[in-house]
Amino acid sequence: MRKSLFIGTAITAIAFTGASAEEKSYYISGSVGANWASDSDNEGSFTDDFTIAGTALDGATLPAGTAVGWDTEFDVGYTLSAAIGKDLGAFRAEAEVAFTQNDVDTHSGVFAGTTSLDPVDATVLVASTSDDLGTTVGALVADGQGDLQTTYLFANGYYDFELPNTSIEPYIGAGIGVGFVDVEYAPSNVGIVDDDDTVFAYQFMAGAAVPVTPQLMGFGEDGYRGTTDVEVDVDLFAGELEIENRGVIAEVGLRYNFGG
Repeated sequence: MRKSLFIGTAITAIAFTGASAEEKSYYISGSVGANWASDSDNEGSFTDDFTIAGTALDGATLPAGTAVGWDTEFDVGYTLSAAIGKDLGAFRAEAEVAFTQNDVDTHSGVFAGTTSLDPVDATVLVASTSDDLGTTVGALVADGQGDLQTTYLFANGYYDFELPNTSIEPYIGAGIGVGFVDVEYAPSNVGIVDDDDTVFAYQFMAGAAVPVTPQLMGFGEDGYRGTTDVEVDVDLFAGELEIENRGVIAEVGLRYNFGG
């Protein structure tokens, strides 16, 4: 409901902003592409004291506030977007809704305080048992599984270049907005994180468009898109993490001009 309200309000604002400017044209666009999410350096801390059991560190207590974290690598994912905008001549303004998803490839480098937990039996993560599980933390989390999904709402601005003797129209752009981020980390089917956060989002774009018909343009675009760090709670133990969410996108799409 909250996402729908933000999206509906922004799109309605764009439409009514230009309703009285009949000399300007409007457009709708849609695109699809690939998203290369950057590795995430997940860092956080225990929110309660954590007692280690079933390992060579049996009985040690890590106090609340002790740093904990690991690195996460993602598979290449996808992105979808739709936008409505107004052509102001050399400049364009638009409201865009976009979605990205990347599956987790692997986790590594688990640490607590100054101690690497990768070589330690995975029981360290499960305080409810003192029996060794027979696999290390490093082996358990390397399995990956889970995903990172973000729904974006952007207000974008573009500058279109005119090149002589060609129908190609290069452009650059930038946008700011909000990202609704869902995070699931479940290596080896062990639920570690399943949480969401709403954060500030940004993007930078560069591309080129070519006419298909007098009203229809095809375009290809590269961009850099991300959010501020995503704050989530850990399910497996009492802790919280900040997860990095950014990456490079490449997409193709169509833009249909109307009105004016």
